[in-house]
Amino acid sequence: MDAPTIKLESSDGMIFSTEVRAAKLSETIKTMLEVSAVENDENAIVPLPKVNAFILSKILTWIYHHKDDDAHGAEGVELSPQSPHDISAWDANFINVDQPTLFEIILAANYLEIKGLVDLCCKTVANMIRGKTPEEIRHTFNIPDEIPSRTAQLGEDL
Repeated sequence: MDAPTIKLESSDGMIFSTEVRAAKLSETIKTMLEVSAVENDENAIVPLPKVNAFILSKILTWIYHHKDDDAHGAEGVELSPQSPHDISAWDANFINVDQPTLFEIILAANYLEIKGLVDLCCKTVANMIRGKTPEEIRHTFNIPDEIPSRTAQLGEDL
């Protein structure tokens, strides 16, 4: 017997058919299914207005890989000072994307309330800044250094 499926609609109108059990790794989708009572309606479409098709397809790839994890694994390893590098090889390969894509995944995972994926993204960003100076961090994330201009402005005001 086939697993029950639902349809998810991305912000740009793409429809993705996915297993209900896998989709429920997202607390947002799980709540939508419970509130709307469409879990058993394979024709129902769950709109996800804050997630585009490219990012949704990436997230569904992650969800399908982790759908059979035990409850703790599905929710991710708790962040602790001792485990910032504890990222599986599969997850490291999955999250090896350009910065704009990484930040879109973070926003979507947060919106969809997928704790394990949010944790993975946060660990990835933490590893990107670990051991770097403030200047290196600004360079990595293209953050302008506004302190010198503010200091110069203060000097002019005095």
